[in-house]
Amino acid sequence: MTRLVAVVGPTATGKSDLGVALAEALDGEVVNADAMQLYRGMDVGTAKLTAHERAGVPHHLLDVLDVTDTAAVAAYQREARAVVERLLAAGRTPVLVGGSGLYVQAVVDELEFPGTDPVLRAELEAELAAHGPAALHTRLAAVDPAAAEVVLPSNGRRIVRALEVVALTGKPFPARLPTSGTARYDAVLLGIDRPTAELDLRVARRVALMFAAGLVEETRGLLARGLREGRTASRALGYQQVVAALDGRGDLAAAAADTVVATRRFVRRQRSWFRRDRRIHWLDGAGPDPVGAARSHLGRHVGS
Repeated sequence: MTRLVAVVGPTATGKSDLGVALAEALDGEVVNADAMQLYRGMDVGTAKLTAHERAGVPHHLLDVLDVTDTAAVAAYQREARAVVERLLAAGRTPVLVGGSGLYVQAVVDELEFPGTDPVLRAELEAELAAHGPAALHTRLAAVDPAAAEVVLPSNGRRIVRALEVVALTGKPFPARLPTSGTARYDAVLLGIDRPTAELDLRVARRVALMFAAGLVEETRGLLARGLREGRTASRALGYQQVVAALDGRGDLAAAAADTVVATRRFVRRQRSWFRRDRRIHWLDGAGPDPVGAARSHLGRHVGS
C-alpha cells in the first residue's frame, strides 16, 4: 500500500537530501513543507536544492509565490493535499519534506483554519501600526484570556490574527495546536536531528556558505522585486539581517553573525515543536547511514 511519508526536523539536519533519497527508493515525489521555499528567487538563503541536487525527482510547491505575496497556511494546506492525493491515486509515494511545523501538521492532520476578512484585518493592522502590539494584546486578554496567555504581547501579527478569528467566529482562538491531531492520512512520520553542538556548527557553516554563495546579491535582487513589502518573505532568516545591513543598521559581518544566532534559536523552536508529536520516528542525522535507517523503518510500514 502506498502511504504518505513525511521527513521533518530542524534546519540543517539533512532533511532535503534524505527526502530525495527516499523518493528515489519509493518511486515517489517530494512535496515541499518549508514556508520560505514557497518563494520564487529565495534560493540561496533557504538552502533550496538545485535542479542537479534534486536528481530528477519531481518537487512540488517550490517557487509558487512572489516575495510580495503573504504565505497562508490554509492556502498551502489546500494545494499540498491536492498534490498528495493525486500522487496517492497514481500509486506514487508523496514525500513531504520540511521544517515548518504548522505546514506539516496542516497536511497530515485534520486541522481547520478559520477564514479571513480583508476589511477587518486592515482595521486591526492599522490599529497595530498606530498603537503597537501591547494595546491589542490587552484587548485580546479581555475577549480571549486563554489565547492571550499563549500569544506573546510582542507578536503583533499573531495578536491581529487572534482578534480576527474571535471576531469572525465568536469562538476562542486555537493558540495551542494539539500535539497530534486526527490523522488525515495513514502517514509515516520520520524526524531527523543531530546533537546540539554539531548542529550549531552546521548552522554556522551553512550561513557562511550562503553569504559566500551570493546571499547579499540575491537579497538585492529581491528588494528590487518588492521584498520589503512582503509581510512573510521579508521576515525570512538571513534576508532580514542582510536588509538591515544594506539599510545601514550594522555591517554584513554582523548580519552573518546575527543570522547564525537567529537560526540556532529557530532550530530550538523547531525541535520543541516536532518533539511533541509521538508519532515521529527519529533518526540520527550524524549516524553512519541515516538513509539506510530510514529505509529500514519504512520497509516495515510502506509497501512498494
